Amino acid sequence: MLTRSQVEKIIVVNGPNLGRLGVREPEIYGSATLEDLRSACVQWGQELGVHVEVRQSDDEADVIRWMHQAVDEKTPIVLNPAAFTHYSYGLADAAAQVTDMHIPLIEVHISNPSARESFRKHSVISPIATGTITGMGFYGYKLALEAIVHALEA
Repeated sequence: MLTRSQVEKIIVVNGPNLGRLGVREPEIYGSATLEDLRSACVQWGQELGVHVEVRQSDDEADVIRWMHQAVDEKTPIVLNPAAFTHYSYGLADAAAQVTDMHIPLIEVHISNPSARESFRKHSVISPIATGTITGMGFYGYKLALEAIVHALEA
């Protein structure tokens, strides 16, 4: 496992449709935007003494490439795979490379997928992730960042 002194940053990776936060289904995801999430994560990172970089893509290849980059740079990840959660074995394989290297990867979901449609109940990422946080809104990202810092200090 990495130690806190070895980590320069944590990347927060958001999958498809999360660029539409604030517009897409506000009754589920709230009215805050991706930019609001980015600002909050950067602030929470500062409070924890770590640089946080927030990314979002609707392209599965980008998200997989960011997993590879995390392995190469030994960078912990907060991952909201969004729809990729349920079917992307390519992303699952890339995420496994992260955790196989003992790099923390926390899966986050703004809503609780288990309380939604049946197809959302299955995650190909959860069995690979260091931990999973669901249903806590944006606060789940803060918990994920804290969990990574805690794991690095343990």
